Amino acid sequence: MNMFRGRLACATTLVLSTCALSVAHSKPIAFADGTTVMAEYGAGTMTEVQAFYAPSFRYSVGGGHLSLNSGVNDDTRDITYLRVNYLPKRWNMESAQANVFVWGSLGRAHIGETGANELAWNVGGQLDYETRWLYSSLRTDLHESVAYTHRIDTLQLGIAPYAHDYDSLAVWFVVQGRNYTNQMFGGIEWAALLRLFKRNAWVEAGVTRDGKPQAMLMFNF
Repeated sequence: MNMFRGRLACATTLVLSTCALSVAHSKPIAFADGTTVMAEYGAGTMTEVQAFYAPSFRYSVGGGHLSLNSGVNDDTRDITYLRVNYLPKRWNMESAQANVFVWGSLGRAHIGETGANELAWNVGGQLDYETRWLYSSLRTDLHESVAYTHRIDTLQLGIAPYAHDYDSLAVWFVVQGRNYTNQMFGGIEWAALLRLFKRNAWVEAGVTRDGKPQAMLMFNF
């Protein structure tokens, strides 16, 4: 009986640790029958809001709006879209987790320099790996229409000063590098971010190397 209780306690601890990792970082799908709402702001470059519902832990559906402002010229993009996200692979390890996400969207883009409204589409993916101390992710987004094509690539590396549990406040120090193609930004946009999350809420804020603010919010219901 004692051995059974010991194994049950270990299993419970493992499940809670996995849930903490999954809910905190595995955007854009948190858990089955859940809704995820996200908002991201980067001064002078991009603003995006998204909302997704996940019938299964494997996929979610929803939509969003992305506004882009070129740091090189006066080009702007305002893209409203419907999107499907899919989780083709997840690795659950004893004290770590890794995920592969892919997605695709279809919508309309308003092109500021011409005033045109065009059919727009997008494909993207994310690979992430995390423990209770370390977080890393690489995300790529390709946006296209008949009028433009550009890609946004984002690398994040984070370190936690202490190991967090599901019910405790998690603190992460994150370095982010983001590259915009097709003259949307001159070079790589580097940022230092502080990430806080507890249970189903995530807040991330910091500044770029140029001193411009960046922030992100995420809530799971």
